[in-house]
Amino acid sequence: MASTLRKVADCRKFPSEKNCTLTISGTEEEVVKAATEHAISSHGHKDTPELRSQIRAMLETE
Repeated sequence: MASTLRKVADCRKFPSEKNCTLTISGTEEEVVKAATEHAISSHGHKDTPELRSQIRAMLETE
């Protein structure tokens, strides 16, 4: 059942200049992909394995 748990990435938990309030939820892989794309397009991060690892570490179970 662990594979069906929804995960959540919440930008409000991480300080940013934009005071971003976006929350993304879905399967772990969906959230990592969407949160990575958001971090790149909205926050200027580079797509690196480290970024994806940081995003994966910040996920919470919904």
